Amino acid sequence: MGDRVVNGVVAAGCAAMLATAFYIENFMGLEPCPLCLMQRLVFAAIGLVCLLGCLHNPGRGGQRGYAGVMLLIALAGIGLAWRQLWLQSLPPEEVPACGPGIYYMLDRFPLGDVLASMIKGTGDCAEVQLFLGVSIPVWSLLAFIGCAAIALFQMFKRRA
Repeated sequence: MGDRVVNGVVAAGCAAMLATAFYIENFMGLEPCPLCLMQRLVFAAIGLVCLLGCLHNPGRGGQRGYAGVMLLIALAGIGLAWRQLWLQSLPPEEVPACGPGIYYMLDRFPLGDVLASMIKGTGDCAEVQLFLGVSIPVWSLLAFIGCAAIALFQMFKRRA
């Protein structure tokens, strides 16, 4: 399978992950926590990089560059999903306090402070919410690991 097709499939997969997240929020009524929102941004970034790689269809060196960027973004996603799973594993007395809502924070605080708060997570992030019987950050973690594996494969495969 060519790099262009792989990039297109990954971009479509990221779009499907985002569509699923919006479905869970809007039709199942599960409000996303700050870490969930950050993970959505990471899926959007991976999807955008892969869409650009698909449309651009660069040579081998360019494809390695796109794959390298995808790998770095996927590693950030792995870290965010892992952080949320860690927060979910804490005993109730160690869970951080819930913070103000994202729209309130965006209205009142500098963007840097909002992003830092979102990355740290809040007590909302420790609430275990299941989709198809599995914790939502587990789904994200598996998808980010898959994206990282695909990026590594694209970076180091030999050209036929």
